Amino acid sequence: MNTLIVDLDRTGSPSLGVQLSGQVRARITGGHLAPGDRLPSSRALAHDLGVARSVTEQAYAQLVAEGWLEGRHGSGTFVAASGPTTAPPAPRRPTEAPGRPLLRLDSGTPWIDDRHRPAWRRAWREVSAATPPRGYDDPRGLPELRAELAARLGRTRGLDVHPDEVLVTAGTTDGLRHLMTAVEPGDVAVEDPGYRAAVETIRATGRGVVDLPALRPVTDLRGVVAAYVTPAHQHPLGPPMSGADRLSLLAAAHTAGALVVEDDYDSEFRYDVAPIPALASLDRDRVAYLGTASKAVAPSLRLGWLVAPDAVRERVERHRAITHDAASWPVQRAFLSLLREGYVDRVVRSARRVYADRATRVAAALTPYVEAPVAGMYAAVVLPRPLALAAHGAARDAGFDVPLLSDYCRTADLHGLIVGFGGCTDAELDRALEVLARALGG
Repeated sequence: MNTLIVDLDRTGSPSLGVQLSGQVRARITGGHLAPGDRLPSSRALAHDLGVARSVTEQAYAQLVAEGWLEGRHGSGTFVAASGPTTAPPAPRRPTEAPGRPLLRLDSGTPWIDDRHRPAWRRAWREVSAATPPRGYDDPRGLPELRAELAARLGRTRGLDVHPDEVLVTAGTTDGLRHLMTAVEPGDVAVEDPGYRAAVETIRATGRGVVDLPALRPVTDLRGVVAAYVTPAHQHPLGPPMSGADRLSLLAAAHTAGALVVEDDYDSEFRYDVAPIPALASLDRDRVAYLGTASKAVAPSLRLGWLVAPDAVRERVERHRAITHDAASWPVQRAFLSLLREGYVDRVVRSARRVYADRATRVAAALTPYVEAPVAGMYAAVVLPRPLALAAHGAARDAGFDVPLLSDYCRTADLHGLIVGFGGCTDAELDRALEVLARALGG
């Protein structure tokens, strides 16, 4: 049975039934629902969406009348074996064309349970009723938000910080850009393969990038002023940095006088054990911590936070005060409401359960090329280059953009795929895995 992810606008027109039938129709014509796919019952769908059963019954009846769906007595409602006679059936393997973009299965698009949307809308209604600052607001961020973030970092990441030590940013790369204004001139070491946006952000400040082989102990940072790492969940290969490797990295940073920049990527989405404490909890004097709302809430929110050693933080604060460089006030205010209302915690818990299930399905479909990941919203699949290219091409032909591992490499000679499973439905993921497994000889 396919889970239907739809977004109903309860504040405007058209009616909920018309919106629902339109979105289901679009999923069929777009190839995301295939002939023979079973849909949830009208009762179950009404419960999931929080609407009256008459809404889902109306939508299903309309689509049956149009020939897109068919009811089978005693079995349920299914996508019709063929479309209506007035239109051609939707292709099962859609190709890229104008108006039909590829569905990107990447490492950064989260899954958000639609049942949480009412809290999201409430937060923005609160923003509309709040009084904005008369002039430029505090470049450090809203005091109330910094207090909530400090409490959350202590509770979830093992970081005992005062609200005055937390700076609100416009995301991870924004925080990294601010840090680059506060460290001495010089090159910055970055994991390879690694986060491409971080590499470009560093280079945009006029600094050189030195490659750190990912998943290997760092023992020497001489010649660089900072090292950017993703210890909770190495991006993109996946494993966390071991305790011994964390200590080795910190020792090398002390010897070289370098700042360690910790991007706490995907830290909340570990589903075998509790999240690993932040690297910054081991050494507040040497590590600058970057967090983000992108993976828990939405990348488009463009909100993050920075905790840095005192001297570095003070230089960042002075720079931001001069440039009036602060995160958007309405976004900060909305996120404050989401934190206070418990929205963020609920979204993380529900997403963690979904990712755990999907990780197992990815591993089962792509055996023997991948083991089930233990964290995050994607799996790294290391493959020979010809096989990686063949699978990547087959996925594109079927309407899916599955990133190549080599795109994250600079000097590392690694090939394979990054199979994201956050920004899609269960049905879309299953279809993509079927295509990849076939291309890999499964």
